[in-house]
Amino acid sequence: MLVRGLVLAAALVGLVAFSVLLAKVTLTPSPASEDIVTSNLQPGRSLRQYAEDYTFLAACKQAGGNVLLGVPFGLLLPFLVPRRLRMIRTVLLAAVAMAVVELIQGALVQGRAFDIDDVILNTTGALLGYFVLGRRISHRYYTYAEVPRSSEQRDEPEPKRTPEKAAGTKPAWRKAADTNAADAKAGGTKAADTKARGTKTESTKTAGAKAARAKATDAKAPRPLLDRLRRR
Repeated sequence: MLVRGLVLAAALVGLVAFSVLLAKVTLTPSPASEDIVTSNLQPGRSLRQYAEDYTFLAACKQAGGNVLLGVPFGLLLPFLVPRRLRMIRTVLLAAVAMAVVELIQGALVQGRAFDIDDVILNTTGALLGYFVLGRRISHRYYTYAEVPRSSEQRDEPEPKRTPEKAAGTKPAWRKAADTNAADAKAGGTKAADTKARGTKTESTKTAGAKAARAKATDAKAPRPLLDRLRRR
């Protein structure tokens, strides 16, 4: 935890120091350029001017200097922004910061003007710094910073469980209720079976009595007339 705080503090101090240097470079008045410099709101206009009116070394110096001014943003901002959408957040913050600087120097500083191409070049430098070194360093930093957290969470004692919860058994009152319900169900089933058996016995006795009555009735019935004639 202490190391993480020190790294974040170092990144913040470095960003502040770079901001001071950026302000010194970009917000310094330039009276000699007052009649030459004009505001540029059209992307690519200054880049074409570098290619047409400047020498190769002068164009590289002008464009390369603006790119290098944005590289520290790509190195330091990844430590200070959330991990989610880190690249997009870094690029947006760099673009906003450089746009504010350009607006200030165009409105307040003598011999300076707002140039949208400078903002584009500065943002490109921030993106370049992020992909070349900032992404790797910040990824390793957050990876090593999360390892102690996971180990601390593992070392925390687990909450104690009662014997009933640990063994996965039911409470005593619940067991008694379940036993009573099972006994009542079994008693009802036995009573139903006994009633069914009594019904079957009564029906059997009734059928036997009916058969005996029918047999006695047949015995008492008079013989047919044909049997009497044969006997004679």
